[in-house]
Amino acid sequence: MSLAREPLTKATAIQLFKSLYLARRSEEYIVKHYPENLMRTPMHMSMGQEFVCVGVCAALEGKADVFASYRSHAAFLAQTHDTDRFFSELYGRTSGTGEGKGGSMHLAAPDQGHILSSGVVATQIPVAVGAAFANRQLKTGRTAVVFFGDGAADAGVFWESINAAALFKLPVIFVCEDNGYAVDTPREARQMSKTLSDAVKPFGADTYDDDSGDVESVYGLAKEAAAKAHRDGRPAFLNIKCCRYLEHVGIGTDWNWGYRDQATVEREWIDRDALKMQRARLAKHQVTESAIAAIEDEIDKAIQASVKRASQAPIPTPDRLHAGVFHEKA
Repeated sequence: MSLAREPLTKATAIQLFKSLYLARRSEEYIVKHYPENLMRTPMHMSMGQEFVCVGVCAALEGKADVFASYRSHAAFLAQTHDTDRFFSELYGRTSGTGEGKGGSMHLAAPDQGHILSSGVVATQIPVAVGAAFANRQLKTGRTAVVFFGDGAADAGVFWESINAAALFKLPVIFVCEDNGYAVDTPREARQMSKTLSDAVKPFGADTYDDDSGDVESVYGLAKEAAAKAHRDGRPAFLNIKCCRYLEHVGIGTDWNWGYRDQATVEREWIDRDALKMQRARLAKHQVTESAIAAIEDEIDKAIQASVKRASQAPIPTPDRLHAGVFHEKA
């Protein structure tokens, strides 16, 4: 559902569009150039789901400690807008977030509030709870937010984390990017509860649901959830319905698998794509077509420049293989 809220300002509407466009165009570049075999890392694409991370990260206004899953691109770019380190990591260069050794699934920029993303399902969730505990003890005013798919709710550590966060009264936001599948297995074949929110409520978290596919709706929801989480000292669980346009892992489509219907996905999701919706919304704010095109051109050029810088950066040498794995003295 999309809750009735005050319309967002023109500046916020433009900000959300820019962030959505950045994530989408970055992944469109990956789709086009991945076959060149220069980005030697598995790709779990965010395309179609970007609005979830964009809306939440924008709502927290940079005061977030973000933890993400292996489907990491949108969360990283929504929080950092850093295409330089993003593409350098994908191309395996020393200027990347992990000196080119982490790849797509292990992006991290703690200095910009993106603490980590993890390639192992649900493992980022308890770490976010720990960060929320630290933020409370240190009185930082920051919000720990963790992104995960509905498949992560099949892991016991998800329920342990929800329980611990409620028990210790931590202002952490659990954001489920609910695309309805764990790879190709639908939720109803994996979980007994009618909805995930129904299952989470008894653990003591405030629950919120949104099936709008609208970045502005998610933005407003996250604003409300964060304010209440800090005010009441309670975790928040946001269940945001979404749809990945591409296969579980890779740059192609998977309609031939037969577990979901292409026509249904196109009708229910692609036809009301969040980026298209936000672009149309700018016209209502009297942003001209030429101004929108200029925004898009600026972002496209920034992506191209980042890719060029990545191509010119050094490749990691063997002596750096174990660097950054354990604590090292400065």
